[in-house]
Amino acid sequence: MTSFAQQKDYAIKSVDFTKVQLNDKFWLPRIETNRTVTIPASFARCQSTNRIQNFVNAANKTGKFLTTFPFDDTDIYKTIEGASFSLAVHPDAKLDKFVDSLVTIVAAAQEPDGYLYTARTINPAAPHSWSGKNRWEKERELSHELYNSGHLYEAASAHYLATKKKNFLNIALKNADLVCSVFGPGKLAVAPGHEIVEMGLVKLYRITGKKEYLATAKFFIDQRGHYDKYNKASKDEWKNGQYWQDDKPVTEQDEAEGHAVRAGYLYSAMADVAALTHDEALIKAVDRIWDNMVSKKMYVQGSVGAIGSGERYGDNYQLPNATAYNETCAAVANVYWNQRMFMLHGNSKYIDVLEKVLYNGLISGEGLDGKSFFYTNAMQITNGVTAGAFNSFNTKGIETTRSGWFECSCCPTNLVRLVPSIPGYIYAEKGNSLYVNLFISGNANLTVANKAVEVIQQNNYPWDGGLKFNINPKTSTTFDLLIRIPGWVRGEAIPSDLYNFEDKSAAAVTIKVNGKAITYKTQNGYALISRNWKKGDVVDVELPMAVKRVTANVNLKEDQQKIALQRGPLMYCAEWPDNNGHTSNITIGNDIQFVPQYKPELLNGVTILKSTNENKTIVAIPYYAWANRGAGEMQVWFPVK
Repeated sequence: MTSFAQQKDYAIKSVDFTKVQLNDKFWLPRIETNRTVTIPASFARCQSTNRIQNFVNAANKTGKFLTTFPFDDTDIYKTIEGASFSLAVHPDAKLDKFVDSLVTIVAAAQEPDGYLYTARTINPAAPHSWSGKNRWEKERELSHELYNSGHLYEAASAHYLATKKKNFLNIALKNADLVCSVFGPGKLAVAPGHEIVEMGLVKLYRITGKKEYLATAKFFIDQRGHYDKYNKASKDEWKNGQYWQDDKPVTEQDEAEGHAVRAGYLYSAMADVAALTHDEALIKAVDRIWDNMVSKKMYVQGSVGAIGSGERYGDNYQLPNATAYNETCAAVANVYWNQRMFMLHGNSKYIDVLEKVLYNGLISGEGLDGKSFFYTNAMQITNGVTAGAFNSFNTKGIETTRSGWFECSCCPTNLVRLVPSIPGYIYAEKGNSLYVNLFISGNANLTVANKAVEVIQQNNYPWDGGLKFNINPKTSTTFDLLIRIPGWVRGEAIPSDLYNFEDKSAAAVTIKVNGKAITYKTQNGYALISRNWKKGDVVDVELPMAVKRVTANVNLKEDQQKIALQRGPLMYCAEWPDNNGHTSNITIGNDIQFVPQYKPELLNGVTILKSTNENKTIVAIPYYAWANRGAGEMQVWFPVK
C-alpha cells in the first residue's frame, strides 16, 4: 500500500519532516529530550495509570475500566504517534518492538466488527457513565467514541508511514470501515462531540484513496448545526450547542467558539476537506473564523481558550489575565490549523501566528526536563497563586507549578506527538516555488520543480536574526525561493489590530546572494528571489531583532496602560527569581530601555532582557521558560505608570 495521489488537494505541500535533519541548538535538543525522556515517561505513565490495562481488560472481557475518562485510550495512541515520528528519523529496535507489543494489545481489545472503545468493551452491560447504554448514543456530548477513533487514525497513519508496517493501520482501517458503515446519509447522523475523527479520516483517505473516508469526514462537518434538541435561543453554550461548535452549520459560523481544542481540530478538518473537495463555502467560513480568532480571541503569547469553565473561547475581546486558561492542547490544535491555512492560501500571516504559538504558548506547556507539564498556561501569577478558573475535568485551578501527569492527561501526550514533527513545518513547495517558513538550522533534501535541491540552514535563531541558506541543486535549476519576512520585522505584532508595537515602523531587511546585496520583491509576506540556482549559492538574510514594546487593543480593558515585551519571535515575562522575589510591583515607564544578554547557564541557555536605566534592575526571560525554578510570581503585562 502506498500513499494515494490525490487529484485535488492543498496547492502548497509541506515538506515531510523526514526530509529535514536538524542540527540547531533550540529545537533539536527538545526533539532529543522528547525521544529520550518524554516518550519513555509517557509510556511508563500509561502503564502505571492502567491506561494499557484497560485494553487488556477489554480483550479479556474481565475486570473493570480502571481510569477516569472514556478518552483515556487516546493517551496510548498519541504516544505511539510521537514514537512513530521518532522512529521515522531515529530507528530504535527496542522502541519499535515495544510499540508493536502495544499494537498487539490494542488489536486484541478490538471487537470483531471493528469497534474499539475500552470503556464499553470491558463490560458492555455496564459501560462508563459517559458512554450511554448503546454505542454512539452519547457521542454528541460525552462518550468520545469518535474522538478515540480519530486519535487512533492519526497514530496508525503515522506508524504506517514511519515503519511501513500495517499491523496498526489495519486496526484503524477496520474501525474506520465500521464508522463509515454506521454514519452517513440515510444512516446515523451526528456531529462528533469532540472533533478529530474528521482529521483522522482524511489521513486514512490520503493513504488509501478510499473515498468513503473523505465523504464521512465531510458528513461529520456538515452535520453541525442541525441538532433540534439544542435551545438555539439560549445564551448558555451547553444548551445552544456553541460549546461543541454545533449551534449553526459551519458554513454560517463566523466566530471561534466553544471548547478551544475541539474548535481547533474542527477548523483544521474544515481546511482539509475544503482543500480536497474545493468547497468554497467551507474555505470562506474557515477564513472568517480565523480572522475572528486572530483579531479578537488570542493572547499576546499565542494562546487561545481564555475561559476555564469549559476550556473554551470567550466572547470577543474576553481575554482575562488572572484567570487565563490557555490549554496546551489548544496551542497544539492552533499549530495544526494555521499550517493548513497557510497551505490553503500561501500567506505568511498564518506562519507568523504558527511561529508565535510554537515559540511561546505551546512549549511553555512542557518543562525543560521533558517530563513536567502545564495543562494551562497562565498570564500572571501573584503571590504564587491565580484566581480559580477550573478545568472541567481536573476541577483544579490554573497551575502555578508543573505536574508530571494529570488525571486528564491529554496535554502531555499531545506534546509527545507534536514536538518530533516540527521539522515538517520548516519548508513547503508549490510547483516552481520553495517556501522557507521557519528558521531552524539543518539540512533538507528537497525536490523543487522535479529537481533535487539540498538546502542547508545556518543560524542561531531565535536568539539572533542572522540567517544563512546554502542552496545546492543537483544540477543548475531555476526556481523561486520565498523566505518569510516575519511580521515582527515588518512592524506587525500580530496579523490584526489586537496587539501593536509602539513603534510600528518596519525594519530594513538586507538580503545578499553570494555576498552581494540584492533588490527583491515581496509577495504575501515573503521575500521572493527568482534565479537560476547553482550548487554553492549562498543567501544571507539579516532580520533586525530590536526589543519591542507591545500594546493592546483598546477593547482589552485589563491591558490598557500596560506593555508586553517581545524580541524576535519570543514573548517575554518577568519571573520572581530574577526580580527580588516579586514581579507584581514592576512598572516599565517609557524611559526604560532593555538590552538583550545571552545567558548560557540559565534555563538551558536563554537571551534575557535587562533594563539599563533605573535604580531597580528589571530582568525578563522568554515566556516559554517560566516555572522551571519553583513557584512564585510571574508577569507578562506591565503597567507603564
